[in-house]
Amino acid sequence: MKIGDKVRFLNAVGGGIVRRFQGKDLVIIEEEDGFETPALIRECIVVGENANQITQSSRQAVEKVEIPQPAESRKEKEKTEIIEVSGGDRLNVHLAFLPIDIKSLGKTDFETYLINDSNYFLFFNYMSRQNNSWISRHTELIEPNTRIFIEEFSKSQLNELEKLCIQFIAFKQEKPFGLKNTYSVELRIDALKFFKLHSFRENDFFEDEALIYSIVNNDTPAKELLISATEIQEAMTQKIKADKPHRIPTEVKKEKKQSIIEVDLHINQLLDNTSGLSNTDMVNLQLDKFREVIEENKNKKGQKIVFIHGKGEGTLRNAILQELKSKYKNFPVQDASFKEYGFGATMITIK
Repeated sequence: MKIGDKVRFLNAVGGGIVRRFQGKDLVIIEEEDGFETPALIRECIVVGENANQITQSSRQAVEKVEIPQPAESRKEKEKTEIIEVSGGDRLNVHLAFLPIDIKSLGKTDFETYLINDSNYFLFFNYMSRQNNSWISRHTELIEPNTRIFIEEFSKSQLNELEKLCIQFIAFKQEKPFGLKNTYSVELRIDALKFFKLHSFRENDFFEDEALIYSIVNNDTPAKELLISATEIQEAMTQKIKADKPHRIPTEVKKEKKQSIIEVDLHINQLLDNTSGLSNTDMVNLQLDKFREVIEENKNKKGQKIVFIHGKGEGTLRNAILQELKSKYKNFPVQDASFKEYGFGATMITIK
């Protein structure tokens, strides 16, 4: 392009004669009405005798124009290839907890991950129990054979995570697949494990050591909240049998004497390391263990449980007695055998 050339605009109607250049990129065009118009050199094409010639700048401008792709082509381009692994058609789903600083286990925060070790997509809802209700903490779609970050929490939030539930449905996209059950799996998280170094172990999913709970193992859930049709049928059959008249047996079977359960609540038996914990923190952990054992055995009538708490200042013993008065008033309580346990043990009988 030179002065005197006749040009037309590439991306607009009009054109004219080149009168002069302004800088490296601009050209001044005199249009038919006599007005001069500045334009980018790359947006002008020489016409007339040089109609079939396109300047290098114009050619670059044309090459930069993108031709819109059909919607289907764009969609196919955006797809990520899902690679399936051998044996992945059995559902294996895990929940993992990782300390952010494992060297400071008494103070560090933790990360929660969901692991999908299968060839299925999972749409899941991660919940925690509060009183008699559930609170949804994270809902998302996780791809096959991947892990996904759920949340970060501190030691002070462990009580919120004592009871968790994960619901999910499994499916494959754009291909045939074997139908899986919808799952609703409840987990009980032991808070004491977060204070023990050996709870976090080497695993196949992270480079760091982690505490891993299995949600579904080879299509079998850890614990389902849903009642299956088979269980309902069995319960109905048992009810029918119970309703039938039967003879009272003359032989009276002697009840087997239940063995005494012993639980050592000394903090060094519950934790590997107490650094960073206050006296209140340690008592709360000991009480958590006391509550856990009571809840596990509260339906075993006649069961005797001895809690070994030591003599000390009596703080833990008084806390246990207060807990019994407020929540388990009908459970008889007494000092355990001095001969076997000394002064620092309390025995409770389940009623």
